Amino acid sequence: MTKTQTIINDFEENVIHTYNRYQIVLDKGEGMYLYDVEDNKYLDFGAGIAVYALGYGNKEYEDALKEQIGKIIHTSNYFYNEPGQRAAASIIKATGLKKVFFTNSGAEAIEGALKVAKKYGNEHKGGDCEIIAMEHSFHGRTLGALSVTGNAHYREPFAPLVPNVRFAEYNNLDSVKALVNEKTGVIIMETVQGEGGIRPASEDFIKGIRQICDDNDIILILDEIQCGMGRTGYMFGYQRYGIKPDITTMAKALGCGVPVGAFVCNDKVCDTLVAGDHGTTYGGNPLVCAAAAKVFELYDKLNVLDNVKEVGAYLYDRLEEIKNAHSNIVDHRGVGFIQGLEFDGPVKDIVGKLLDNHLITYSAGSNVIRFIPPLIASKENVDEMVAILQKVL
Repeated sequence: MTKTQTIINDFEENVIHTYNRYQIVLDKGEGMYLYDVEDNKYLDFGAGIAVYALGYGNKEYEDALKEQIGKIIHTSNYFYNEPGQRAAASIIKATGLKKVFFTNSGAEAIEGALKVAKKYGNEHKGGDCEIIAMEHSFHGRTLGALSVTGNAHYREPFAPLVPNVRFAEYNNLDSVKALVNEKTGVIIMETVQGEGGIRPASEDFIKGIRQICDDNDIILILDEIQCGMGRTGYMFGYQRYGIKPDITTMAKALGCGVPVGAFVCNDKVCDTLVAGDHGTTYGGNPLVCAAAAKVFELYDKLNVLDNVKEVGAYLYDRLEEIKNAHSNIVDHRGVGFIQGLEFDGPVKDIVGKLLDNHLITYSAGSNVIRFIPPLIASKENVDEMVAILQKVL
């Protein structure tokens, strides 16, 4: 029996089966490439689901983690820590908002953001405020995040969920307006829908949502867990449109591999939660904050946003060529390093064949292949990816 099969068999014996995993055991990475335990090499256009923005084996990032490990990994939130101060200052500067709360994950960031918004809404809407979310959205697997996820398949096994949630059609402003009433306290949406098929918000839609919220004292939460941290070519996707949310959420590339998320509030709602309203044991500990602080530093040093804009435009052009050459591709959407090809049927087999040819990609929904590489990807990496994609198609 191979080393791969031994590991897989033992893993399946001991771990709850909620993922249909590929039959590969990844072992190490370098730059844009991953290697399995048999030393096979894979070009990575998935970045661990938009996490590993700096690529694999960045020495400065790893040294920052090692240095912090040599000091202290965890204290608890009864004490201050200096990496948390640095990470928070970087987040506030990058978002243009007021105050941050650190979490362990993106789903927890959504949970915290909803708590802030619901408390504010209940205080200003006479209680029982309603939430408007979007069809085809994805915000996480915890119960609150599931409640605002616009896919009944994910929600139904765990009903009843958080009440008073209504779903509008993404990029259809009239459908949102039809749901707004005096009890509406929260609107939550992704700036670019990720799992729902790589759908960026139109400028008219997101600006219209911002205006609705301003006119009706509604809290706008923009979920940037996947599309934030530079993936659109802007540090946060909403900055493309010249607007700001009341609350934004982030995770994934915030830590570039360590489990850290955050929700960030503007001055309108940043003092809504008071002592005792919310908490976390691990959130914002010195290790993950040292990673996040170094990530912001390296983004500047490596000109990550400029690279995403330049190479992301090149990726867009190359994927347009692919779309135009294949009649079974019905659409191409996205911006920067969050793009997708929509097919006229399921893409599971195509994604599997790409993996057989040593290219890692992920689907978004059942019929979209998404391209979310590390943000250091070059035009040469794009050409290598396109050659494999073209061969498989």
